[in-house]
Amino acid sequence: MRKWLDSPLLINGLLGFLSILLIVLLFGIFMRVFYPRIQPDRTDIETHLISNVIQIEVLNGCGVAGIATRFTGALRRSGFDVVDSGNFERFDIENSMVIDRSGNIDNARRVARALGISEQFIIREVSPDYFLDASVVIGADFEDLNIK
Repeated sequence: MRKWLDSPLLINGLLGFLSILLIVLLFGIFMRVFYPRIQPDRTDIETHLISNVIQIEVLNGCGVAGIATRFTGALRRSGFDVVDSGNFERFDIENSMVIDRSGNIDNARRVARALGISEQFIIREVSPDYFLDASVVIGADFEDLNIK
């Protein structure tokens, strides 16, 4: 019985297995640190809106045909509830922005983080007429944004 445990083949196999396991765990930690999960859930539970998922609209502010549809699909794949998409009031927007509509700036920050929009381009424009958390206006810098 003792000879079987002293076998170099068994020890090498066990070391190989543990090495692979270590590599997989280190890769998992690396992915968690450098590519954190997108959180599409609202930060506050007490809300007049229907679901717990952040509800947004995507608006084309640069004039490129179909850009709002492209970002709508990307945001839905990330877990956000895109309730509307269309055109912004103007097509001369240089920098993409997120407009907070519900008064909870943390929800707008989550949307901006998911797209790679800087916090300086988060605008607070709360209105009881909007039944959504945020509006995303896609600007001329759309090629620099995160779209998966």
